[in-house]
Amino acid sequence: MKILVTYSSLSGNTKLLAEAIYAALTSENKTILPIKEASNAENYDVILVGYWVDKGAPSQEAAEFLRKLCDKKIGIFATLGYWPDSDHAYEALKKGEDLVKDSNEVICRYICQGKLSDQIIEAFKSMPKDHFHALTDEKLRRYEIAARHPSKADLAVAGELFEERLQSICLKKE
Repeated sequence: MKILVTYSSLSGNTKLLAEAIYAALTSENKTILPIKEASNAENYDVILVGYWVDKGAPSQEAAEFLRKLCDKKIGIFATLGYWPDSDHAYEALKKGEDLVKDSNEVICRYICQGKLSDQIIEAFKSMPKDHFHALTDEKLRRYEIAARHPSKADLAVAGELFEERLQSICLKKE
């Protein structure tokens, strides 16, 4: 079984998560690449795709990649600057899954917080006070918490989760 771990990362959070998942996989037949370098996805049986959440959905680069996948086992992982147990996080993962579920088998999903880029926080500072993304004290506290993620615990859980799912696929084939 050939495995590709690929990712789109804005501030390094999703890349860090991808590297942890890749390191946890015990398969020797695995590759890790940024999405922009993953042009030969058809050569893999399992593709684990990571993205940063942009406006409640996969980043544009990741969405374009996901739309092209067909007849694969897919794992989806993501990072966002919001609570990972929120409806917002759930919907962001679901939007990624919706791009592939009709023509692929989704085997696993994972999302965790990640630091927002300084550029995004600066953009939020300039928004009108009535705008959804306008900076507030509560949002600043949340961004401070998000800056501590992905944590060692987040990375360990993601790696273990994807490795377990891949092991279960191997057991089904036996």
